[in-house]
Amino acid sequence: MKFRHTLVAALSAAALAAGCASTTSGSVASGGQARSQLLLVSSEQVMQQSLQYYAQQNNEARSEGTLITSGPEWGRVNAVMQRLVPQVAAFRPDAARWPWQLVLINEDAVNAHVMAGGKITFYTGLLRKLRLTDDEIAAVMGHEMAHALREHTREKISQTAAGDMAVAIGGALLGLGEGVTQLAGLGKQLAMDLPFSRHMESEADLYGLELAARAGYDPRAAITLWQKMSQLGSGGGPNFLSTHPAPGNRMASLQAAMPKVMPLYEQARARR
Repeated sequence: MKFRHTLVAALSAAALAAGCASTTSGSVASGGQARSQLLLVSSEQVMQQSLQYYAQQNNEARSEGTLITSGPEWGRVNAVMQRLVPQVAAFRPDAARWPWQLVLINEDAVNAHVMAGGKITFYTGLLRKLRLTDDEIAAVMGHEMAHALREHTREKISQTAAGDMAVAIGGALLGLGEGVTQLAGLGKQLAMDLPFSRHMESEADLYGLELAARAGYDPRAAITLWQKMSQLGSGGGPNFLSTHPAPGNRMASLQAAMPKVMPLYEQARARR
């Protein structure tokens, strides 16, 4: 049994070491360091899955008459995205050549999300209920683009797969019953998956803050954005059970990063 434990530990360590890398350079907003990421699945696999979901989402919205790909609201959000796209080269040059694409869905949801490779979805509820300024749209857009740049979907899939494998192997080696193994899985989710998701959200906030500043959008709008979110009640639920940081925590982190990104904003404004 000891030999089996040692073998599993060695194989697991080798797999984790092989999968550790960083998809981008660091952000000045987060101290300039490029965090190591667990990347056990390929970009191609994640891209294929993401494109399938994106196509399915758009087909369903089109059939329901809610897909918007032109017009004043779409044009306004798309103009912000197009201004941010050249700035992604500061973190990874290849991303400037990605086929970035925006769709707007006419629903009340206060939401936006991104698929791997730069396929971005905004919902009209986000624009209308929060009455977003262009600077606030840039804060949201920068955040979503940062998720794509950092390949958070790929990283999350990798970490979940590694964690699930560890729980399954551990349960089998220790002879645990199904109920105990499921309890261990829940513990893994609370201890690893959810906090790590919050970390990804915080990281996207900071990278997005820098993207917006580099594009000449006022990064201080990220604070007003989350003030509006908080007033709307979008941060409900206990923080430790949420995949998103509490609005107060988000605003504090963003405020702490302002001195680092304001010079980038001022330089961008001076060039315009």
